Amino acid sequence: MNFEFATANRILFGHGAVSEAALAARKFGTRALLTLGAPPALAQPLLEQLAQAGIVASVFSVHGEPTVESVLNGVRQARALNADVIIGFGGGSALDTGKAIAALLTNPGEIFDYLEVVGAGKPLTQPSIPYIAIPTTAGTGSEVTRNAVLSLPHLQVKVSLRSPVMLPALAIIDPELTYSLPPALTATTGLDALTQCIEPFLSNAANPLTDALCREGIRRVANSLHRAYTNGADKEARLDMCVASLCGGLALANARLGAVHGLAAPIGGMFPEAPHGAVCARLLPFVMETNLRALASRAPQSPALGRFDELAALVQPKKQGQVGLLDWLHATNRNLHIPPLSVYGLTPEDYPALAAQAQKSSSMKGNPIPLSDQELIHILEQAAQA
Repeated sequence: MNFEFATANRILFGHGAVSEAALAARKFGTRALLTLGAPPALAQPLLEQLAQAGIVASVFSVHGEPTVESVLNGVRQARALNADVIIGFGGGSALDTGKAIAALLTNPGEIFDYLEVVGAGKPLTQPSIPYIAIPTTAGTGSEVTRNAVLSLPHLQVKVSLRSPVMLPALAIIDPELTYSLPPALTATTGLDALTQCIEPFLSNAANPLTDALCREGIRRVANSLHRAYTNGADKEARLDMCVASLCGGLALANARLGAVHGLAAPIGGMFPEAPHGAVCARLLPFVMETNLRALASRAPQSPALGRFDELAALVQPKKQGQVGLLDWLHATNRNLHIPPLSVYGLTPEDYPALAAQAQKSSSMKGNPIPLSDQELIHILEQAAQA
């Protein structure tokens, strides 16, 4: 068995961990660009810390999911500042924006030289300038991944800028930053974390290290997501969700994802108002059901089949079985009020194009078994129905 495991150079985790950000940043320089996707009030203590440490901070606000244009605007702002450290503060969009800016500051040429699918896909060869990632949601795991997902609205696609050089120099995960997350965002980001633990666990590139992380993350989501959703001040539940998000990020960066993310990417490109976590949550049970059926009929000897039983035991220790897993996934979506995909504008006319785009995605290559266009269309049909 051969595998690689790479992550952020350093990870700080715990209540109050964000208090160490300014001193850590000071080791990299005195001019910081802060990509901010969280409420300004939440970032104010960090800005005060930076000022006290003698760091000049320029705020680059991130509204919505990052686009190629917005990242290039951030690069221009960072260059005008002559920034020597980038700090991402917010959800996955803010963290991905900062990650992309840090990489593009040191690598020559145009962004399309490096983008997948729509660009030349050339490798980034120069290390990013130091990047500190501080998540304020618990779901994407972007603080420890090696890619940034960027959209091109005029093409209705999402693509990745991806390289090991994009791994953050420091990830700071402080559960206290998630206490103010509203229930709906707690649900969608939390189910994104769950998906990012389940898919690498089932992927064709799973390894012992990612397996251990996935098991831990899945167990914590099952124990704590509903508690965090109903009571945002539940410190133990919030901590569990931050651990689960971190586990998912570590796993997906070192294994692969699957058909859920393979479909979610083109859906997000075509329907930018659809929250990524909500899309993944809605797709997850139907993708799992389709994978189970496909494995049983076309690859009955696949080790992935046995993993479904283990997944069921992780989410419902007292009620094992593959059917129980699917029932639990559907019930979780109902309890957290995840809507059908049709509310975001998906219609049957969109399904063939979405399936065709999904087949080209890097995530689809990690699915435990190849799925046909018709199987993907059937997943979309089910996920769109009320």
